[in-house]
Amino acid sequence: MAEDLLEKGAILQRDKATYAIAPHIPGGIITDFNLLRRIADVAEKYGVQAIKVTSAARFALVGLKPEDLDAVWQELGLTPGAALGLCVRSIKICPGTTFCRLGLQDAVGVGLHLDEKYHGLPLPFKFKIGVSGCANNCSEASIKDLGLIGAAKGWRVVAGGFVSGLNPRLADPIAANLSDDEALALAAKVLDWFKQANKKKRLGKIINDIGLETFKKELGLE
Repeated sequence: MAEDLLEKGAILQRDKATYAIAPHIPGGIITDFNLLRRIADVAEKYGVQAIKVTSAARFALVGLKPEDLDAVWQELGLTPGAALGLCVRSIKICPGTTFCRLGLQDAVGVGLHLDEKYHGLPLPFKFKIGVSGCANNCSEASIKDLGLIGAAKGWRVVAGGFVSGLNPRLADPIAANLSDDEALALAAKVLDWFKQANKKKRLGKIINDIGLETFKKELGLE
């Protein structure tokens, strides 16, 4: 029976015969516009059914034949986005102070740093990160396992959010008024803690089990 092909970053589709791939585009930001032309050319050449813009700010090429996957990746010249598997799935970022007039913190710079360091990092369970440059929270950081939200005095860090399943959970605030370096250091602590906890569940469910105060204490925040 056909199944997902993790090594090729390919997700089996509803027809049980074709696959979707989501190339990794850090932050969803493209400055080389030839990449867009290349994606379109590859999509046409290999007869994809659609190009879907995903919630993680990626382009998913839907409806690829399994025998074409290797050639498609080679011609795209991109690596797979971590769209499945037990790892850091995506770092979703907003335009921040780089582009947006409302931005209060550098969501692009901090988000791309997190992406470079952690995207695809193997973990006991899936893990999502959101970085928003202001309280409008366009990257939906409050429903991510780890979220950074910009404010006038620095970063507000939240943890434990998710929307999957029947009981979605908003992330809990764990720190405020952090500099870029302090926020990145706390992100590293949270990821290391989650890896060491070694539980087969979302971070928010672990926090529910042990209590927020215990979680913060173990991170050295209390």
